[in-house]
Amino acid sequence: MPNTRPNTESKALAVNLDPRRYGSFAEIGAGQEVVRWFFRVGGAAGTIAKSMSAYDMSVSDAIYGHCDRYVCRRRMEDMLDHEHALNLERLRESRGDTTAFFSFADTVSARNFKGTNDCHGWMGIRFQAHPRDQDSQIIIHVRMLDTENALQQEALGIVGVNLLYGAFFLNHEPDQLIESLLDDLSTRRIEIDMIEFSGIAFRHVDNRVMSLRLVQLGLSNAAMFSANGEVLQPSETLYKKPILVERGSFRPLTHVNVDMLRAAQEKFQHEADVEADEVVTLAEITMRNLRANGDVDLRDFLQRVDVLAACGMTVMISDYFEYYRLAAYLSRYTKKKIAITMGAGSLCELFDEKYYTKLDGGILESFGRMFKNDLKLYIYPLLDRRTDTLTTVQNLEIAPEIRSLYQYLVDKGCIEQLDNHNPKHLSTFSREVLRQIEAGEPGWTEHVPEEVAEVIQQRGYFGYRRPVPAAKKPRRRVNVLPPLPSNNLVYPPTTNLPAN
Repeated sequence: MPNTRPNTESKALAVNLDPRRYGSFAEIGAGQEVVRWFFRVGGAAGTIAKSMSAYDMSVSDAIYGHCDRYVCRRRMEDMLDHEHALNLERLRESRGDTTAFFSFADTVSARNFKGTNDCHGWMGIRFQAHPRDQDSQIIIHVRMLDTENALQQEALGIVGVNLLYGAFFLNHEPDQLIESLLDDLSTRRIEIDMIEFSGIAFRHVDNRVMSLRLVQLGLSNAAMFSANGEVLQPSETLYKKPILVERGSFRPLTHVNVDMLRAAQEKFQHEADVEADEVVTLAEITMRNLRANGDVDLRDFLQRVDVLAACGMTVMISDYFEYYRLAAYLSRYTKKKIAITMGAGSLCELFDEKYYTKLDGGILESFGRMFKNDLKLYIYPLLDRRTDTLTTVQNLEIAPEIRSLYQYLVDKGCIEQLDNHNPKHLSTFSREVLRQIEAGEPGWTEHVPEEVAEVIQQRGYFGYRRPVPAAKKPRRRVNVLPPLPSNNLVYPPTTNLPAN
């Protein structure tokens, strides 16, 4: 179907012509690119109470309070707090019955003169969906991909207009709102790697699903959220931190997954320049894994992340099937060590050349990209239950033509065997556990953490059905004779009667 949504100019005009909307714009870092659209299309006097740009740091601090970083979420939220409070204080009494107030804010680092900075920004809107309504809010983080400052400013202006229009006219359809954010743009110009909905208008929105939508629609290649469902922005969560990742399907999370991460973390924290309390651990699920059975099943997705949350894990959804692309993504945010832990079976697949036919340099180019930043692979052994033997780094079967490459990476320490694993978990295989859950077979709870078993049983996840209690045997009816009428006579016990 053709895209019937209005263009940027039409959206800005629709906002200006809506008599309910009135508020302020505060923009730092790339000029006033968003509000300019509303001035340009006409009718701005009915929409804009104030437009400002506190570009100087001292001036910005004087208005919004001190902040260590000026292009960050905290600064943007300080701007929203301040401007929205002023709107309500100054205008609520005079026009609050007919006006839905809003405040828009962004703080952006566009391309500098030398072209050496990270081009990104925070953008948000706090608004009333209806007059006198409670506040609602949308926050996004954008990365500008254009190579010219003027083009980045143009793209920011368009994204800002799309955000305002979506907040006002699409707040009841958050999926459509997300999809509309790149109207009149493309993913070659703007990446949106974080979105968070909050407030009364979005009380039924699950931000974990919204994070998935960003990746699913191609607005971002990865999204993150914490165990409590809080949306995380990768550049702030991973900034200058050592990172440890476990990739898996987590259908369900088993003792093997937990033990693999524990064993890898024990090794990783003893690496040079790695502080144990700084390590960020991620459970990563790829879009290819989520689409394994066709389209993404949101129910299945939420079941996976709920069992991960039960064990306190931070989740990353990514569109990086190739490990070298995942490594390149993570290295954007940190110069500290990055490690990935996987089973021996996954390591064998990693050395299968069929996955690298699209690269001019094939597997050599892939590994050159993956290991260039001192990446480390921690390998969990694989048990063959028929022969009771383990597949490890030392005896992994590798094609003869790339055996030398494999041995070079092992000798260099890029690939390391996890010899601190717990042997009792080696017989656990997630597919078998899933089959047991679906079939209602006993014993599967022994292969998953207690917290995971509890969530699955309480919520009926992964096809689990509560056991039907055994039918109770019917009680045998006993005929009870009615009591004899009392005649106030006392009979002696028959056992005391004298013998004849």
